[in-house]
Amino acid sequence: MKNVLAVILGGGRGTRLYPLTKFRAKPAVPIGGKFRLIDIPISNCLHWNIRKIMVLTQFNTASLHRHISQSYRFDGFSDGFLQILAAQQTIEDSNWYQGTADAVRKNIHYIKHQKVEHVVVLSGDQLYRINLLDFMNYHKEKKADITIAVKPVLREQAGDFGILQINDLLRIVKFVEKPKTNALLDELFTPNTYLDIKENNLNYIASMGIYIFKKDVLIDLLEHNVKEDFGREVIPDALAERQVFAYVFNDYWEDIGTIKAFFEANLDFANPIPHFDFYNENTPIFTRKRFLPGSKIEHCDVHYSLISDGSIIEGSKLSNTIIGTRSLIRANTYLERVVMMGADFYESLEEKAENTQRGRCHVGVGQNCIIRNAILDKNVRIGDQVRLLNEKGLMNFSHDRYSIVDGITVIPKDMEIPDGFVI
Repeated sequence: MKNVLAVILGGGRGTRLYPLTKFRAKPAVPIGGKFRLIDIPISNCLHWNIRKIMVLTQFNTASLHRHISQSYRFDGFSDGFLQILAAQQTIEDSNWYQGTADAVRKNIHYIKHQKVEHVVVLSGDQLYRINLLDFMNYHKEKKADITIAVKPVLREQAGDFGILQINDLLRIVKFVEKPKTNALLDELFTPNTYLDIKENNLNYIASMGIYIFKKDVLIDLLEHNVKEDFGREVIPDALAERQVFAYVFNDYWEDIGTIKAFFEANLDFANPIPHFDFYNENTPIFTRKRFLPGSKIEHCDVHYSLISDGSIIEGSKLSNTIIGTRSLIRANTYLERVVMMGADFYESLEEKAENTQRGRCHVGVGQNCIIRNAILDKNVRIGDQVRLLNEKGLMNFSHDRYSIVDGITVIPKDMEIPDGFVI
């Protein structure tokens, strides 16, 4: 699709994913042991031959920029590119991005110079596989100015999304961002017959935050409208004068916007039949080449777990656990429902000797530990005989060394948990 430009939105501050976003942008958060969230939209583009890609970033962007530049290098003899556009202050505008539409508007001059007819706008913090060729063909068949990818949801889920109302031709006639009142929800009810939905109660049509615009329409909307957000303002304002259609997506899609959603999505990867399958050989997810050895597993008991490259696990038990690259787990440790992101490096013998001399724990998880319902961010140092069990059953709590969010214990990046520590 040479006449298509993809614009991937890097997201906001990521406050609902904190502390995972303390040092990184949302799309840079590791997922599935060896990937990052940004790999999802980029892989979707590459599978459907979209080779002109812009990624708009703003907060904590260093690791995101590094990952993209190390992972995706296009042939110098093609016209494809993957360009990172960080938020910047200019003479005309000293403000940072104020919303999804504002982020695109502030980079509209880059879009104008591209010889394309259509612009696909994707989110950088969602989990899905979408056939972008089918999406584009539908957009063209409808002669649409704007096409929005949508997913049917339950009434109780509707308040978390932009909900739209369609006619029998799938043209969007109303769009309401996160409707809360019963009266408004009643008004936005969609009959099953409109979408040929076989499942009961999926009568609300949610925007996935994935759009196709005609390039000239996008430019016109943003240059003549100072509104800041696509879903809340720009799209609703365009309904009266533009041809805006819904493209129904019935496969798996998850907004990885909260700690709980992130945690459950990761654990699902290790299930026999996961909702999102990294083992799909037709549309694999791409990421950075690390040239790591296979993992070394010594006398371990492993159930429903995923272990990434370069890990060393000694005499331990894993259950419903995701293990990231270069993870080190020492003897007699038990991990249950744990997302361990691994490490960026191995420690040398000299560094380990220095750790011992300074009384510092080694990178990884020590001996005789029990960890349950937890996220261990990169490069954590968990000492021996540590118990991370949230024994008090706290739902939300903040501590210098850890956070509890929705009942899930989160150990931030580079944090040290000393020997014998108990939660």
